[in-house]
Amino acid sequence: MELLSASAYLERTSFRDLESWHADDHAAAFACFLETAEAALSNLTPLRPAQPIFDGLLEVFRAAQTIDQTNSEAARLYFETFFEPFHVKPREGQGFLTGYYEPEIRGSLSQSREFPTPVLKRPDDLVSFHHQTPPPPLAPDLSAARQTSNGLVPYFDRAAIEDGALTEKKLEILYLPDPIELFFAQVQGSARVRLPDGSSMRLTYAGRNGHPYTTIGKVVVAEGHIALADLTLERFKAWLKSNPDHARRIMRLNKSYIFFELSPCGNAEAGPIGAASVPLRAHRSIAIDRSMWCYGLPFFIRAQLPETDGKIKDFERLMIAQDTGSAILGPARADLFFGSGDEAGRQAGLIRHKGDFFVLLPRVL
Repeated sequence: MELLSASAYLERTSFRDLESWHADDHAAAFACFLETAEAALSNLTPLRPAQPIFDGLLEVFRAAQTIDQTNSEAARLYFETFFEPFHVKPREGQGFLTGYYEPEIRGSLSQSREFPTPVLKRPDDLVSFHHQTPPPPLAPDLSAARQTSNGLVPYFDRAAIEDGALTEKKLEILYLPDPIELFFAQVQGSARVRLPDGSSMRLTYAGRNGHPYTTIGKVVVAEGHIALADLTLERFKAWLKSNPDHARRIMRLNKSYIFFELSPCGNAEAGPIGAASVPLRAHRSIAIDRSMWCYGLPFFIRAQLPETDGKIKDFERLMIAQDTGSAILGPARADLFFGSGDEAGRQAGLIRHKGDFFVLLPRVL
């Protein structure tokens, strides 16, 4: 075994030992992989920087450009030739999986009684630290701050922003039906918005205020409002909308606040733009801990996951690191992207399960 971090090891294995490896659709995984590779090779700037892409991975990125991406057999041989699988083994327990999706919500470019809740663009005084430690006296767990004439100070938290701390900056780019829709768009990091004229636009991540992320689902369970076994996304949202006072208080416990860009929806089949600056693909893109991994790495993930029909099915497929999230922390931790819309949301909301992680590292290392 090789030490990966204080909390996990890498154990060398082989493709022969990966159950269902040969049964996967390697062409689908390769298409996702190639898009990320080409973005890296063209020096496309990530929306949220991760670990730098190392030379060995860049070398196999270049080799990928010579492969017929429509040929699943050629794609499988490519991965087997240029990569070696390693089991990511936490010191305790297994890896952990959650799911996410792109909400489809109603919105308007103008504020009204039907659409009162503003969506804000990135403020010009927001300074993001990425992987850098914030300078003293800022708390080390902050990932961004506010630039003032007297230096950097913590940025306004969710409660302050909702109470109007940024109103004078005129940052409003869109309006939604209620704060709960905005909150879940922020949790997911993107949203597809249907405007009153029938057209669609897309909200894309543009930054956050730097405060640590708090999972409010745990609060709802701890306070006894919903049992953990019953905590699906649909029931969670319905409870928040039925209990606006509790919802406001609990959502404000998550001090993290996301700012967005508004852009044309473009190809209706394409997913939202992930942190690696390429479109996400349903059932192939994952969000990883960007402080530990770089974008473009392939991961073979093996788990037993529930589906919306109530059945538990084997999930064994090759996924590509294309995104990140504030709650995705640890070497064997991933968020599985399930696509756009309500059905994808129902599926994503069911996932809180253990799984096995196998990272594919370039053989040139």
